[in-house]
Amino acid sequence: MANKMKIEVWSDIMCPFCYIGKRRYEAVLKDLPFADQVTLEWKSYQLNPDLETNLQETTYSYLASSKNMPVEQAKAMCDQVATMAKAVDLDFDFDKAVVANSFRAQEFSHYAKQQGKQDAAEERLFRAYFTEGKNIDDIAILKELALELGLDADTLEKELNARTYQDAVREDIYEAQQIGVRSVPFFVYNRKYGISGAQDEEVFRQTMHKAFDEWQKENVNKTLEVVEGPSCGPEGCE
Repeated sequence: MANKMKIEVWSDIMCPFCYIGKRRYEAVLKDLPFADQVTLEWKSYQLNPDLETNLQETTYSYLASSKNMPVEQAKAMCDQVATMAKAVDLDFDFDKAVVANSFRAQEFSHYAKQQGKQDAAEERLFRAYFTEGKNIDDIAILKELALELGLDADTLEKELNARTYQDAVREDIYEAQQIGVRSVPFFVYNRKYGISGAQDEEVFRQTMHKAFDEWQKENVNKTLEVVEGPSCGPEGCE
């Protein structure tokens, strides 16, 4: 019997709506009476697997090139997203954001997961990328973040160099393809309900209640249906 309802969320560190969606999800969860009966698992996803880390390129020029739009339009888009982020108390600084491939950061997330600190790692990675302008593809930077989280930085370096978690990252990405994830964030509740995107808090709340009610009926209040037959008990055999 599962003792907690699982919520899985496919996410990419480079996705601003994944960070915003995280905040909206958390805002709903903290007010729920059954919050301690819910567990969140982060799943890897890459918006641009072929992206090459480039410290000389700006986020604006990268977006302009990838979306075939003027740089000013890309900057305006980022400004809109930053405004949206402020509404959930997040401070995005796209001027400092580093164009970096997120695969290594996803490996870091899986390492943290093994240590029971995946959610804290995801939070720290998002802040490093969107607020502090850190290169999330740099092992030295990831070691610094690991130390902040109380993780063994030297072990992390060994695991990253050995590519210990690359298969786990790829399995998450493959699984996303199998269940039809086309954009992130993508929240999956108890493998029954999905929320695509950084939806309004009410959407998270309604889905959470619906999924939890069903999970309770299936796992907590479930009664065993018994087919009776000849048997023996403390009082004798029948």
